[in-house]
Amino acid sequence: MKIKDIEIKSNLFLAPMAGVTDFAFRSVAKDFGAGLTYTEMVNARGLLFSKNQGIYEEMLKVLPNETPCAVQIFGNDPEIMAKACQHPLVQKFDIIDINMGCPAPKVVKNGDGSALLLNPDLAVEIAKACVAATDKPITVKMRVGFGKDDCVAPNLAKMLEEVGVAAITIHGRTRQMMYSGKADLDIIKAVKDAVKIPVIGNGDVVDAESLKAMQATGVDAVMIGRGAMGAPWIFAELLGKSISPAQKLEAIKKHITLLKDVYSERYLSVYLRKHFLWYAKGHKNAASKKLELARMKSVDDGAKTLENIFLENAHN
Repeated sequence: MKIKDIEIKSNLFLAPMAGVTDFAFRSVAKDFGAGLTYTEMVNARGLLFSKNQGIYEEMLKVLPNETPCAVQIFGNDPEIMAKACQHPLVQKFDIIDINMGCPAPKVVKNGDGSALLLNPDLAVEIAKACVAATDKPITVKMRVGFGKDDCVAPNLAKMLEEVGVAAITIHGRTRQMMYSGKADLDIIKAVKDAVKIPVIGNGDVVDAESLKAMQATGVDAVMIGRGAMGAPWIFAELLGKSISPAQKLEAIKKHITLLKDVYSERYLSVYLRKHFLWYAKGHKNAASKKLELARMKSVDDGAKTLENIFLENAHN
């Protein structure tokens, strides 16, 4: 498929996830067949005005094998969002995605993320300003609506298409639902039917059955978020490939090694705990190792524990 002039070989995408989709994790997901990967969401205002640009340089690191890769930005000021699109760190990416779906309270209270669903005119103004600011494809990721019974997505998608947005990702939940309940596939289909630009469906895809259900809506691509946490090989598995425990372990080692080239041991010994716990989830005897992983004193200690978990499972 294509998003504007960007050719994408696989229609399985890795969702932007704060604290998850670092450059190393994205690179591993790409190895397993993710057609398009997204950065963690980046605060447009912070990017433009923070004195500590090193934070953003690290966050927006991109590896050669990631092409194509999308950067996701968030904010509620059209001018600032447009300027962020022109920032050199953002211009490195193939696609610029606008976050109109994040449900996190700290994001919503500032009028960002899914709060924009309460003000469609402002959402469209932001998208229009971003489209005018760059030749890069501008895409939008949003939810169905804000409140329990809100459904602004189909109409908003049409409005965004009219101002030049190149693709829409729709997560089939409202902001109020957060991550509870089930994604509404009927509304995802309604968004697909409302526009001519590519539509990416998002929500609850974790296996072949849920993938088939999402594809039945007619979407052009499927975005996988929580299903990829601790399982960047899900893309290969959904493409019908069998991934051995040894291959998974090598992928985890790559994730760790790439991060070690950029971040300190002190930072990674905290940051990687959640990733290690996700990697361990679902394996036999992993429950007894969870406390060990949560209390790991070094990255190497955690990696060794994970290796033991995977090797034990490989022999069972």
